[in-house]
Amino acid sequence: MLRFYAYKGCDGCRKARKWLQANDISFEEIPVREQPPSLDELQQAKEVLGLKALFNTSGMDYRKLGMKDKLPAMSEQEALQTLHECGNLVKRPFLVGETTALTGFKEAVWAEQLTSQ
Repeated sequence: MLRFYAYKGCDGCRKARKWLQANDISFEEIPVREQPPSLDELQQAKEVLGLKALFNTSGMDYRKLGMKDKLPAMSEQEALQTLHECGNLVKRPFLVGETTALTGFKEAVWAEQLTSQ
């Protein structure tokens, strides 16, 4: 089952949810702020997307915490732990499954990844 981490105030999350439903793709929705992705899920996504793609670089928390300057000096484990502890830092929507990892909603990318399986 796909795990769809979203924030209710996120326009991209609303679009992604609507797209998933329209394409009859089953998913479990999880509030990213209250229940950030597990370290295993983040590790899996990092292997596919790269570490920087997991961060919500346009978010207020990213700027407030000075992540632009801190991230290059962090180990991968420290960075993943930071994401796991602060769901606001996770780029959303964040979708993860057994063989899937996606961040942000780009319909063409999601269609390619999710409808060709």
